[in-house]
Amino acid sequence: MTATTPATTTPPAAQRAALAGIDLWHSFGRTEVLKGVSVAIAPGEIVALMGPSGSGKSTVLHLLGALLRPDVGSVWLAGRRIDQLSQNGRSDLRLHRFGFVFQFGDLIPELTLGENVELPLRLTGVKASTARRLAREFLDRLGVADQADRLVQEVSGGEAQRAAVARALVTSPEVILADEPTGSLDTITGELVLEAFVSAARDLGTAVLLVTHEARVAAWAAREVLLRDGRILGGVEQPSTHPSWTGQPKPLPSPAPPAGAPWPAR
Repeated sequence: MTATTPATTTPPAAQRAALAGIDLWHSFGRTEVLKGVSVAIAPGEIVALMGPSGSGKSTVLHLLGALLRPDVGSVWLAGRRIDQLSQNGRSDLRLHRFGFVFQFGDLIPELTLGENVELPLRLTGVKASTARRLAREFLDRLGVADQADRLVQEVSGGEAQRAAVARALVTSPEVILADEPTGSLDTITGELVLEAFVSAARDLGTAVLLVTHEARVAAWAAREVLLRDGRILGGVEQPSTHPSWTGQPKPLPSPAPPAGAPWPAR
C-alpha cells in the first residue's frame, strides 16, 4: 500500500468524532505496521488503545496526531481532513489543538519543569506572566509545583512525566494523545494523572486516547480498542456503537471549573 487515499466527503464516523482515523495503512520500509486500522474518538470521550508491544499502537497515535502521514487512509479532526495538510499546517495544528504525552516525557532538558510547561503557551502568544501562572497551577494539580524551578535532570523520572502531562493539559487542547502515560509512575501517582485526563474529558470536552498495555489504565476509559499485528481485533472502534454515545458530539466548551478541583482560570 503506497498511495494516499484521495480526498472525499467526510466519512460518517469522522462527522461524529472529535478525531478519527479511517482505514489507516502504514509501513516503515518494507515492514507493514498498520493494515487498515480505523478508530474514532468522540468529544469528551476516553478511549484505550490496547495491544502487545510491536502491535502498532504508537504508530496509530503518531498518525492521529499528524506526526506522520498514512500511506493509505485519512485522518480527520472535527470533521476536517488533516493528513493532507502541509508540514507547517500540521505543526500549527499540533500546537493549538493537540496535547501529547510521550512514553518517556520528551521534556527539553535545558529548561526547568516550569519552563517546559510554559512553552506551548508562549508559542501560542500567551504573555509570560499568564503562562507562568498557568504552568505553576497545572504542576500543582499534578503534585510537582515544588519542582517547577528544577531542570529535568534534577528530578525523578516520575516527576518529569507528571510535568509532561501538565504540558499536554495546559493549553486545554481538543485532543490529548497519551502513549503509556503512567509507565514510569507508581500506582497512586498514575491515578493522579488519569484523574487529570478524566477531568479534561468531563469538564472541557477533551477527546483522550490512552495507548497502553495495562488493564488497570484501560479501566479508566469509556471503551477499549484492541490492536494486534497492525489490525483491530476487538473492542469498539466507533463511538456510535458505544452505549454512552448519544448520536451528537458534545460541544467543546471554554475551560470551566469542575465539581472537584477547579481548572486554572485563563
